[in-house]
Amino acid sequence: MSDFMLPDIGEGIVECEIVEWRVSEGDVIVEDQPVVEVMTDKALVEITAPEAGRVTRLYVPKGEIAKVHSPLFSYESDVEESGSDSVNENQNQNESDSGQARAPKVETAPAEPAPAPTPTPPGSPSATAAVAATDFILPDIGEGIVECEVVEWRVAEGDRIEEDQPLVDVMTDKALVEITAPEAGRVTRLYVPKGEIAKVHAPLFAYEPTHGAESPPSASSVPEHPGTGKPPSSQHAAPETGASSGVGVATTGRGPYGRIPASPAVRRLLREHDLALEAVPGSGKEGRVLKEDVLRHLEQGGESTPATSGRTTSTPERAPAPAPTGEGEITVEPIRGVRAVMARRMVESASTIPHFQYGEEIDVTDLLALRARLKPQAEAQGTRMTLMPLFMKAMALAVKEYPILNARLNADVSEIHYMSSCNVGMAVDSKAGLLVPNVKHVERRTLLDVAREVERLTVAAREGRVDQADLKGGTISISNIGALGGTYAAPIINAPELAIVAIGKTQWLPRFDDNGEVVRRAIMTITWAGDHRVIDGGTIARFCNAWKGYLESPETMLLHLG
Repeated sequence: MSDFMLPDIGEGIVECEIVEWRVSEGDVIVEDQPVVEVMTDKALVEITAPEAGRVTRLYVPKGEIAKVHSPLFSYESDVEESGSDSVNENQNQNESDSGQARAPKVETAPAEPAPAPTPTPPGSPSATAAVAATDFILPDIGEGIVECEVVEWRVAEGDRIEEDQPLVDVMTDKALVEITAPEAGRVTRLYVPKGEIAKVHAPLFAYEPTHGAESPPSASSVPEHPGTGKPPSSQHAAPETGASSGVGVATTGRGPYGRIPASPAVRRLLREHDLALEAVPGSGKEGRVLKEDVLRHLEQGGESTPATSGRTTSTPERAPAPAPTGEGEITVEPIRGVRAVMARRMVESASTIPHFQYGEEIDVTDLLALRARLKPQAEAQGTRMTLMPLFMKAMALAVKEYPILNARLNADVSEIHYMSSCNVGMAVDSKAGLLVPNVKHVERRTLLDVAREVERLTVAAREGRVDQADLKGGTISISNIGALGGTYAAPIINAPELAIVAIGKTQWLPRFDDNGEVVRRAIMTITWAGDHRVIDGGTIARFCNAWKGYLESPETMLLHLG
């Protein structure tokens, strides 16, 4: 018999909570079969079997804390069993009559009968020995990207997949990327749990191709336990909640190995409200319980159904944490994905680039009037005309006069590279964090075409699904902080660009006209940030005056449009 020691599962992690045991004492396990899910302070982690054998003891109950480098469970490997049997042939004969010959030696609850051997799970190596599993290696998904965060798995182990089917969403340091299936088959293992970091050129998941072999049975056709209509693992899970709560358990779907699919965030939400996963009907694929399902259950007056298996009343510190309601409670959220990259890049930009700030006011009264005239015509062609396309066109014209604002420095700051096209980036406050997609070749596009691109990129960025190509190659950026009500801002340069402008809100203010009369004008404040290594105050002032001239007299742009 061997003890499985909880391995290092993350930098600085010394303990974790047992979220879900996928096996019970006495169950047969195969190599790489998911055995238990544990929650660290960072993510949900899946622990798999090191080799084939039979589970003899679960040391840490569900809901309790397991320590790194301490025993998690014990098991008898197939090698141990075959070795002990070969010592005495008569003993081998006696023990081979029943797969539960050793069960009486296991410390189990008196009321629990020893379970029968668990059938081989679908998608496991022994279930389809004729077909070798293939590792899908995470490919290069963007220039300079070496890792990404797994945001959402759209499949589970054991699921059948089709060619080009979306399998997983990953977040790079720039955008959300969708990974699709290379060919039809069946998923056998997900190497990287949701919320964890996947490395480029490392295995992301394993699958068995459909071609050349008979397809394995589907998850719904897992052999049932004798005398029941449930998969083996669910026999232990269902009574657990029903007995402890006295509340009817909702009928939900089961994923591979009898587990109800739910994300770590959903499981945490359930624990916060003292709810059992089995008590909430799932509306997702294979009965997956979604956040909306939990909220709907609570709105409908669903009673708390604590999953008390493995918990003891003598350890109140491990009870589910209540929802934050009082003073002094702190909510901790890890910085990941786009926000983590933004934090690193802003620190790098602010600490390595000497920023030069320059502010100005622009009278956009005539520009607003022009937009009002163009708006109906643009809408007739299915495009929304905002001020952003006009800002971009004017900027592309000003760049022709002062190309240094549209340049880049090389790594050792020994050369200035003047870019051949004006690719204007726009900062978008997306749900994933700050994204800066850019409109390519603004100098060549019509105003209507720029407006279409602005609309497309804005929608994509707010959904967190911007293509990598739209995030690369920017040469100068605009941050429209005024859309949220800001008047002034000191923007940080989006390296390797050399300049960025923050646009404040437009205000109707009194101004003197040429005759000295007070008139009502639309005034917009803007603040430039330039890389002071190559851009001096005079250059950025002259560039801003050229840009301002086009915006204050928008009809003059017609003289320069190609």
